[in-house]
Amino acid sequence: MKKPIFEGMATALITPITEKGVDYEAFGRLIDWQIDEGINALVICGTTGESSTLTDEEHRAAIKYAVERADKRIPIIAGTGSNDTAYALELTSYACSVGVDGVLVVTPYYNKATQNGLIKLFTQIADVSTVPVILYNVPSRTGVNIAPATVAALAKHPNINAVKAACGNISQIAQTAALCGEDINIYSGNDDQTVPIMSLGGKGCISVLSNLLPHECAEMCKKFSEGDIKGAARMQLKYLPLINALFSEVNPIPVKAAMAAMGFCEDYLRLPLTPMEPENREKLFAEMRKVGIKI
Repeated sequence: MKKPIFEGMATALITPITEKGVDYEAFGRLIDWQIDEGINALVICGTTGESSTLTDEEHRAAIKYAVERADKRIPIIAGTGSNDTAYALELTSYACSVGVDGVLVVTPYYNKATQNGLIKLFTQIADVSTVPVILYNVPSRTGVNIAPATVAALAKHPNINAVKAACGNISQIAQTAALCGEDINIYSGNDDQTVPIMSLGGKGCISVLSNLLPHECAEMCKKFSEGDIKGAARMQLKYLPLINALFSEVNPIPVKAAMAAMGFCEDYLRLPLTPMEPENREKLFAEMRKVGIKI
């Protein structure tokens, strides 16, 4: 069995940005708060971290800063995927060199690789990485799905440790688990499927919701792991309306609005993303208040 990079809840962390660039003071406060609240790991510069509009310099600097700020208190996982294979290899090597505990590699967007192309790509990245690799399957954003048989083929690589399953298809995730067995760790990539995926043997979730509620999200996974399945399910269902509000517009627009309302950052995004529409914003804030979040 491959030892998971983490078990429980990892936050796909926002990147606080202003007109001047990355706000490292806010970033540091956010990292410390997440750790103090009991989160199990942090994912830096993923989709929620707006990696697609960070410059190369900002991307590298944010990864290095997070590693140093966390100071080994919890695992730091860096998003290093790209539709440019050479860049993905360079960024993966860099992230390893500054001390990350794992890398999250998304399927190449726009290029729309074949399954054979995905196997070759992820194998190359795993070959250069000195830390465990998490495959990131999010076809709604990239236009490419990693088939269960492809995950099973890649799982034979000793350095390919896990898959972040954000395909939304529970049947596909079950098939992946059946084919891979203990050769791969599975994390939910959708907040509304954390408990269902853990029931299939998943190790936890890489979460957007936990930006707002790190303690509660970590507690949900802990309940499941300790055998309190009903308690975990109750939490899953309790937060479902808030989860839906967090995805009423494309991520990370709503979570940025939420975190700004909580005082953690500016509500600033880079084009083509724009601030949340007023009607959706009010619905989001209402759901936040219902679960006790002060804004």
